[in-house]
Amino acid sequence: MSSFDDDVEYDRAKEIKKFDDTKLGVKGLLDSGVIKVPRFFIHSQETLQNLPPSSSLCLNVPVIDFKGYDDDNDMIRRSNIVSEIRESSSKWGFFQMVNHGVPICVMDELLDVIREFHEQPSEIKKEWYSRDPKKVRFYCNGDLFLAKAANWRDTISFDFQDGPLSPHSIPLVCRDAVSKYMEYISKLREKLSELFSEALGLRKDYLSSIEFMKSETMLGHYYPPCPEPELTIGTTKHSDPSSLTIVLQDSIGGLQVLHQDQWVDITPIHGALVANIGDFMQLITNDEFKSVEHRVLARSVGPRASAACFINPSATHRNKQYGPIEDFTSNQSPPKYRNTSLNEYLAYYSSKRLDGNKAVPYFRM
Repeated sequence: MSSFDDDVEYDRAKEIKKFDDTKLGVKGLLDSGVIKVPRFFIHSQETLQNLPPSSSLCLNVPVIDFKGYDDDNDMIRRSNIVSEIRESSSKWGFFQMVNHGVPICVMDELLDVIREFHEQPSEIKKEWYSRDPKKVRFYCNGDLFLAKAANWRDTISFDFQDGPLSPHSIPLVCRDAVSKYMEYISKLREKLSELFSEALGLRKDYLSSIEFMKSETMLGHYYPPCPEPELTIGTTKHSDPSSLTIVLQDSIGGLQVLHQDQWVDITPIHGALVANIGDFMQLITNDEFKSVEHRVLARSVGPRASAACFINPSATHRNKQYGPIEDFTSNQSPPKYRNTSLNEYLAYYSSKRLDGNKAVPYFRM
């Protein structure tokens, strides 16, 4: 059995580098036989406090049925869906979607290949490992060398911001499934762009006209079972820097949203996708729709697989300025945020890392 923190005099930087040099992530730790969480994965009690969700409020994240949203003969149905999106986005910042148009078999296959990629023989998987920005790469914790504590999670990322990827740039094990899933997500993104525009009381092509929900980046997360889940966490508390995030999770559970100062489980529903408001949406709506902090618990069971698809403004306008939409400002309700670009926002978000605090307050007027 190998260990990464047996030294009497603990050298954190050395241990992290030793771990990163294996290019095998958390899954590699378990394969090496560790039965204790290495010290650089151990979080402070402040981060770990109140790990179990509160049972006192019996809260459930809204579930919205999208069936019939585009039926021209049933505008009442579409109006009801728009109303549910508006209420969920303003009160929760999260909701689950069913009958959204992505086939269940396509979603199941994607989760299967995410697991398969992360469970490949080490010599194959490590070829994709990189700390440098690439269209497709495998890594463990993007802020591994900067964060106060690492998250118990490995990731493969796919950057579609500049359009479809060459098939040969995607690992063979997940090539077909990723491409197929993203075709459906692109269609859903366009659908949601219209529905969110209407939910904001704008013409249905408004968000499309400003290219606010135009590009995608997908992260395939893999959360191995943890021998000491009470000491670490799968993903630290954070809100997303995106316009909107669409998450596909498996049946393991562990995703929680902070609502009314309580951690609420987002109970997995087979065939559902989770949508959450990103910081950029909160900014342009002048707090009408709010991004909400969420996290993923480490579990002794697993592995847990998920796919998080971040919907962002057009990558061809990375320096385009976005600020509160005029419809949401007035003398009585002035703009709460200064204008910023996607590049500037992401640069600040990356610099602060997943430190448990939201990034959007930095851009307040």
